Amino acid sequence: MTRKLIYSLQMSLDGYIEDASGSIGFTHPEPELHAYLNALEATIDTHIYGRRLYGTMNNFWPTAAQDPGAEPEIIEYANIWNALDKLVFSNTLKTVGPRTRLATADVETELAALRATPGADISVGGATLAAQFTARDLVDEYWVIVYPVLLGGGKPMFSAMDRRIDLELYDSRTFPAGATVLLYRRR
Repeated sequence: MTRKLIYSLQMSLDGYIEDASGSIGFTHPEPELHAYLNALEATIDTHIYGRRLYGTMNNFWPTAAQDPGAEPEIIEYANIWNALDKLVFSNTLKTVGPRTRLATADVETELAALRATPGADISVGGATLAAQFTARDLVDEYWVIVYPVLLGGGKPMFSAMDRRIDLELYDSRTFPAGATVLLYRRR
């Protein structure tokens, strides 16, 4: 069975993954949502990142579980994240952290190499990088976490595309604080 590529990100109701100042502060998931997302993440064994999202993740998750005040869901995700293999596309980074390598080829070649090896599903994160995979019709599923907030501007989750992609909703769930998870696959 081919390893699926999943584009997963959190966004505002009006489609932004960060506000106009670059903040993702609106994406703080409540404990129940975080536990749900942890269960989804546990089905993945490799994350593909652009430089910026990798930097954000790598600045927090490697040591998050060691914080004495960390909530159980934070500790659980830190353990999940630290066990994942990571592939980073960057023209500026020279070194990366443990279980991480820098991409040396284009998105199609790198994904084909990952899919040729045994393993679980693969996640791509970061709107700019994910747009390259989406434009080449390489994304199998879209996991969208929508927060009940309108940002009015910022970085959109999806960039302009030159064609339509039909999707099928296969699961959804709304959480007490109002966030909704929508899981789609290509038709």
